[in-house]
Amino acid sequence: MQPTLLVSRSARGAVTALALALAGLVSPACADGSAATGAAAKPAAEPSVVAEVGGKPITLAELEASMAPQLDQLERQRRKLLEDGLGRLIDERLIEAEAAARGVTVEALLEAEVQSKSGAVTDEEAAAFYEENKARVGNRTLEQLMPQIKSYLSNQRSTGARDALVASLRSKHATRILLEPDRAPVVAGDSPAKGPADAPVTIVEFSDFQCPFCSRVLPAIEETLKVYGDQVRVVFRQYPLNIHPQAQKAAEASLCANDQGKFWELHDAMFADQRALAVEQLKAKAAGLGLDAETFAACLDGSKYAEKVAEDMNHGISVGVNGTPALFVNGRFLSGAVPFAEIGKLVDDELARKGIEPKKAG
Repeated sequence: MQPTLLVSRSARGAVTALALALAGLVSPACADGSAATGAAAKPAAEPSVVAEVGGKPITLAELEASMAPQLDQLERQRRKLLEDGLGRLIDERLIEAEAAARGVTVEALLEAEVQSKSGAVTDEEAAAFYEENKARVGNRTLEQLMPQIKSYLSNQRSTGARDALVASLRSKHATRILLEPDRAPVVAGDSPAKGPADAPVTIVEFSDFQCPFCSRVLPAIEETLKVYGDQVRVVFRQYPLNIHPQAQKAAEASLCANDQGKFWELHDAMFADQRALAVEQLKAKAAGLGLDAETFAACLDGSKYAEKVAEDMNHGISVGVNGTPALFVNGRFLSGAVPFAEIGKLVDDELARKGIEPKKAG
């Protein structure tokens, strides 16, 4: 089976993001404001002199080394642009090939397979969406948001119909992807995880228990585990931001709970109530989950896992994390509280690259 690509559609994604932003529904990430760092850019094979100070040279290699984090970030952006651009080109070529095979124009094909199948968004559907997301839109009324909601839902339908069309064409018009996606050298280590160790797709999550966006990505991660079953492993690594004063001890507490086999239980309890993360409240949560209170307290008060949390953070920084949540799908970076669809696209693509059919359970 030839690998296929689940295309990243940044142009249409930008429209979706704009519609969500207008509706006040975007869930980005918690950020600490620091610059992402990573592997230093390779120096030139023959370092050239770019300046002299007091007769002493400054080489290009020195300059690149001093700008390594920024250059690394630019290289990531370049790779992402190439991946997105390749995805759009593949989509276009598939649609053109299908139009030619049917003897119709591209416009006629899209009208038949996308526009006609999308349908108009009704007032009732917009109202239902508003009610489901009412907590996120502040004091804005349905009447104020109706145009944005309809635009968002309409775009969502069109995108879904176009994606379905392209997906149906991949097997018909053989597609091979030779461009390897940008992958960060992220490792799971011995961090808490769900899913088999030999799963073909590993998602490493860097998270902060006090970050609201980290709690918002949980449903998407849980849905990923439910849909793909043993094809996916999720690894949790700590990244408590300095803007969240209770996050450090919460991170340590989760690892203390892990000693007693209750990491995920305390993980869920802390995310369920992020306003109650003071040390005494953490101890109360642990006791409520049946952990040995004395052992847990000694672990937490003694900062047993402070060094482990620091190791996680340092590794996150080394692969470019500077905000939470940060997800790496087989090393491919996703930033912020992304929906299941975004995670699923990468999981599908990673499975396809390995010649594995997604189980799509549930």
